[in-house]
Amino acid sequence: MNINGARVLVAGATGVLGGALTAELAARGAHPALAGRDATRLAQVAGAYPGAPTTLFDAYDPSSCACAVHAVAAEMGGLDAVMTAFGAVGFGTSEELGDAVAEHLMAVNFLAPAAFFRAALPVLPPHSVIAAFTGVVAERPQPRMADYSASKAALSAWLAAARREARGTGVQVLDVRPGHLDTGFADRPVAGAAPPMPPGGDPGQLVEAVVDAMETDAELVRTAPGGAPVVERRDR
Repeated sequence: MNINGARVLVAGATGVLGGALTAELAARGAHPALAGRDATRLAQVAGAYPGAPTTLFDAYDPSSCACAVHAVAAEMGGLDAVMTAFGAVGFGTSEELGDAVAEHLMAVNFLAPAAFFRAALPVLPPHSVIAAFTGVVAERPQPRMADYSASKAALSAWLAAARREARGTGVQVLDVRPGHLDTGFADRPVAGAAPPMPPGGDPGQLVEAVVDAMETDAELVRTAPGGAPVVERRDR
């Protein structure tokens, strides 16, 4: 897709990663629309993008995710990409975390992004994109992160199936699987405490690779052993 002039909804634009993604898109000429759950924070972030549409959503309410897509598409006269950059993490052994936390992680990390994309797919034109940040845990689940890993793996599996379905429509489905990033995300768990972690990667470098991937019809962005993001376009 051509980023310059593209209408892109970023769900989670008020977070560190979503904010970096929004800034990178705008710098390359895209017209971003911002979605977040906190009205005050959303208004603050939107100040950097005069005229950009904003909309609220509740990740625990899938219907609000769909409404956000429909509202922005109506305001902008359509959409060219929908991207989710929000989530929640919890730490603890499989028996410690509890059903309520497990349900929360699945709702926020899988059901909400899927609701955004489910609403977007019927309205997106050819050469458009849906993209989500799943993470390396989607393919390499980690101890004391079983439910978090499962929620991200569920989203990655959903994207893989949706990609096969979308091959005839021209919609690109992008799965972003970075390793640990320096966003402070692990310091805000809904349960437990993060284990010692190495220094996180640069979110700015990652979002540059993500936007590159959007422009090259790639299907995956992952982190190489040295920490640099790698864009992959797999055989179809």
